[in-house]
Amino acid sequence: MRERWATVLRERTPVWAQTRFGLEPRALAALTVVLLVAAGLAGGYFWTGRPEPVRAPELVRAAPAAAAPAAPEGPVAGAVARPAAGGSRVIVDVGGKVRRPGVLTLPAGSRVADALRAAGGAKPEADLTGLNRARVLFDGEQVLVGLPGTPVAGSGSGVGTGSGGGGPTVVLSLNTATVEQLDTLPGVGPVLARHIVDHRTEHGGFRSVGELREVNGIGERRFADLEPLVRP
Repeated sequence: MRERWATVLRERTPVWAQTRFGLEPRALAALTVVLLVAAGLAGGYFWTGRPEPVRAPELVRAAPAAAAPAAPEGPVAGAVARPAAGGSRVIVDVGGKVRRPGVLTLPAGSRVADALRAAGGAKPEADLTGLNRARVLFDGEQVLVGLPGTPVAGSGSGVGTGSGGGGPTVVLSLNTATVEQLDTLPGVGPVLARHIVDHRTEHGGFRSVGELREVNGIGERRFADLEPLVRP
């Protein structure tokens, strides 16, 4: 069989190949193997390097931004202007006849009603008749609910005077006291009391007792007399 295959290859091989490589069967067989291997490698190379279809990425459309509501022109009925807060929260001390008294941290612009709700609500026996629950809270203030002899926070009432009329028996709130109540403070007459109320209205209230120095007519000596008698 080997001689027969060699004869077939010799007869079918071109003359130039027979002249160059000789007619040895081993040389012809080796040449055939090399050609087959080269053809296989070339076919594999072209197969792996063939172009492949690429799917185009899907377009993602951004959701349209919600249009901001247009600001109403002119004053809106029932709208309440809140004072600008220095931060995003206020810290208040809620005491008196509430279920969970203590120091609370609330969002800026919260009102007395929010502080009562955060403190668990007022106790059943607490008298809320004079309590202004719609008043905006200020950072660092104290809200006392239903205590006898203590001014109700934000009510503007409940501040009494001594039996001899020598001055207030309790600490006055600069943010809720009326002109008449401020007039009872030592060294404060009707004109200066009006200046304090005007300053409170113009600046959105007192955030600390120290702001009392900014009121026209109150110097350091008068402030030292008033400091222990007032609170924000």
